[in-house]
Amino acid sequence: MAEDYTTERSSPSWQLPAIVILGLIAIGGLAFGWNASSKLDGTQQAVTAQLKTTQTAIDQDMSSLKDRLAQTEKTNTDLQGDLKVVTGKLKITQGQLKKAREEAAAANQDTSQKLTALDTSVHTDLATKASSDDLKNVDTKVGGVRTDLDTTREDLKMARSEMGTLIARNHDEIDQLRRLGEREYVEFTITGRNKPQKVGNVTVELKGANEKQGRYSVNLTSEDKLLQKKNRAMNEPIFFYLHGTKIPQELVINKVGKDTISGYLSIPKANQPAGASTSTSGN
Repeated sequence: MAEDYTTERSSPSWQLPAIVILGLIAIGGLAFGWNASSKLDGTQQAVTAQLKTTQTAIDQDMSSLKDRLAQTEKTNTDLQGDLKVVTGKLKITQGQLKKAREEAAAANQDTSQKLTALDTSVHTDLATKASSDDLKNVDTKVGGVRTDLDTTREDLKMARSEMGTLIARNHDEIDQLRRLGEREYVEFTITGRNKPQKVGNVTVELKGANEKQGRYSVNLTSEDKLLQKKNRAMNEPIFFYLHGTKIPQELVINKVGKDTISGYLSIPKANQPAGASTSTSGN
């Protein structure tokens, strides 16, 4: 029998280490891939959270912007309404001022006509009466008319308020207004702050006085109603109405000193009940 020969081949020595190295590389690659995937997921979550935060902030800003826009539109509407009211009042004031000017012009013209008529009458009297007594009477008439005319001219020199009333600047001009007989005038002086003082049918309380600038602040109390008038100028009338009256009363301050004011309260006689009278007091 022939002998069998078995040939054995041995594997190369480098094959096993190579397999181990490749296995390690594969494991490292899997670990790296897993780490990268985890980081990518974290990044995506962070980006998603940031986007949600940004979207929330944008929504809040849009809501705030809408609220501001609505508020701006409301303010604009209110301003337009106020402008219409002011425009209406201005038209009324201009109409009253025009009427006052027309009345003053008519009064001046009427006075001139009366003076002309009286001069004619005086010349007629002089032509027909020669006695000294008659001449004295005529002189008296002429003197009285001239006095009335001078008073009227002085009245026309006074400033007029927006209501068309004459504004007196001192005691003499207040006396001139008294002679017109349309109003009662109560003159007063208040010394010291926060000391309410009865003036006519109202109570006046000095709250502040700036002698240098000629400005003052007062509280007026009438029929349990408080009116606060701040930083008003001298000879600037303050108008207010009493219950049931159609013509306003006027408070005018002619002089401002250190913690003291002087002026007058003007009360329309048309507002007074029959038989009522208002006392006056001088400065």
